[in-house]
Amino acid sequence: MLILYLNSYIIIMDNLPQDPAMLLSFINMKLRDDYDTLEALCDDLAIDRDELTARMAAAGFEYSAENKRFW
Repeated sequence: MLILYLNSYIIIMDNLPQDPAMLLSFINMKLRDDYDTLEALCDDLAIDRDELTARMAAAGFEYSAENKRFW
């Protein structure tokens, strides 16, 4: 289990939203508000980029670097 300490909060990788729509909303909000790139988000939150994009692709979403969001 991966534990990340961020801004005095503990984020456990397994605790990312499991529902694809909620995950989409969470990731896009973080990209909009806190990060310039998907790579920066993944590095900071210790999320495997390939695993995240595969999870999103399985739900029918793809990442647009130009728009800085999944859709």
